[in-house]
Amino acid sequence: MVVLAASIIGKSGKALVSRQFVDMSRIRIEGLLAAFPKLVGTGKQHTFVETENVRYVYQPIEALYLLLVTNKQSNILEDLETLRLLSKLVPEYASSLDEEGICTSAFDLIFAFDEAISLGNKENVTVTQVRQYCEMESHEERLHKLVMQSKINETKDVMKRKASEIDKSKIDKNRGEKGGFMSMSSLDRIESSFNDMSISSNGSGFGSASGFGLSTDTESLSSKTKGRPPTSANAPPKGLGMKLGKTQRTNQFLESLKAEGEVIIEELKPSAIQSKGSLPPTDPVTLTIEEKLNVTIKRDGGVGAFDIHGTLAVQILKQDDGFIQLQVENRDIHGLSFRTHPNINKELFNNEHIIGLKDPKRPFPCGQNDVGLLKWRIQGMDEAAVPLTVNCWPSVSGNETFVNIEYEACELFDLHNVVISVPLPALRESPGVRQIDGEWRYDPRSSTLEWSVLLIDSSNRSGSMEFVVPPADTSVFFPISVRFTAASTFSDVKVTGVLPLQEGPPPKFTQRTQLITDNYQVI
Repeated sequence: MVVLAASIIGKSGKALVSRQFVDMSRIRIEGLLAAFPKLVGTGKQHTFVETENVRYVYQPIEALYLLLVTNKQSNILEDLETLRLLSKLVPEYASSLDEEGICTSAFDLIFAFDEAISLGNKENVTVTQVRQYCEMESHEERLHKLVMQSKINETKDVMKRKASEIDKSKIDKNRGEKGGFMSMSSLDRIESSFNDMSISSNGSGFGSASGFGLSTDTESLSSKTKGRPPTSANAPPKGLGMKLGKTQRTNQFLESLKAEGEVIIEELKPSAIQSKGSLPPTDPVTLTIEEKLNVTIKRDGGVGAFDIHGTLAVQILKQDDGFIQLQVENRDIHGLSFRTHPNINKELFNNEHIIGLKDPKRPFPCGQNDVGLLKWRIQGMDEAAVPLTVNCWPSVSGNETFVNIEYEACELFDLHNVVISVPLPALRESPGVRQIDGEWRYDPRSSTLEWSVLLIDSSNRSGSMEFVVPPADTSVFFPISVRFTAASTFSDVKVTGVLPLQEGPPPKFTQRTQLITDNYQVI
């Protein structure tokens, strides 16, 4: 049997839903469906009509026709069995057995027809199996939804507890503000709050408090109970208690996020930022040489992309030290191309490898910011020069997925702070790590396993890790992201000397070199 098309046709002859199963032109299918209402006579009980080329097998459904168009060589019994299966599927997916209901559920009916008929042949399926196939339920999706719902419920519980604590603190505060009577618990709470405060020498600055605004009457009462003379400190500004309480709640919320495994980047205090920025460089001239790696490694072997971008920047503190030129050396490596800043003398650099301004009477810019002088790019590197290769071997065995990951580092570099991030399916619990060379951390928010190695040198050029998770597709564990740094570069660009353009000795200089990853993945 070969089913050419399946369709639901109204009594007016209009095709509401039509699905083609073989390679035929659209005009041919539309012609066959348009000819069907003319062939069906009124009052006839036959379930099929034959023409010279095709056979129409149909069944009335209230005000509609369910129609199969087959070739004449097909088995009529199989045609009727297929028609019976489709007639059971139509009420399952159609909201109502009229033209409006059929048009509304057109896509669902087409998907159900596709599960029942494949390439013109009937599939050995039931209505329950077709419904299951169309729903496409995923165990990973259900598990992810359960994890998300549990997190939402936990957050709601935390919110309720915080709200009750805030209401309780408001009630205690209102009791303390009423004149006349004060309980011993409120008095002890105010005394502890007062003792925790750090008052400046002029009596107007507060270092910390527990969230209560204290008046001078409360202060004098606390001083009398402690046997100390009253102080002249003024009351806190209006709203200070509210602000401090808000800060305390924010800190508690951040601590709860940290307990769940969330990485929180805390802002530095202004004093800390100022102190850090106020530290000047140790030498008058500071040179920064940096190379960034863009590497894509294929999971089946080979390198998809291997690109290196480098920069040379200078920081000069005083203008008098800016009248200099820089002598540069580099390794002779294939595919290395340089590009200088527009204000740099290109001929001088190309002929003598000296970085100097076009106008030697002008100094290099001075200040706290780095000034870029030279850029370079390396392309066409060999696969053997990749600093770190990562291989992932996932395999499903029963109700578990065993994942083995190994790294191999080349001998050109010693890698620092290596982090290999492996994506995982949504998990209720942390993965079971059975063996690892280094340390690991699981982030439940992003469902990522981070494998950390502090240093990779000659003692550990290779390492491995093995962990177990529930059954999952092998593609879930990709792409794998890699981060690391190194103290040397591919091009080995370095400044060998500073040449002064004025009388006097050359200024002292410091040189910092590093290799970092910009985009390093295993796909």
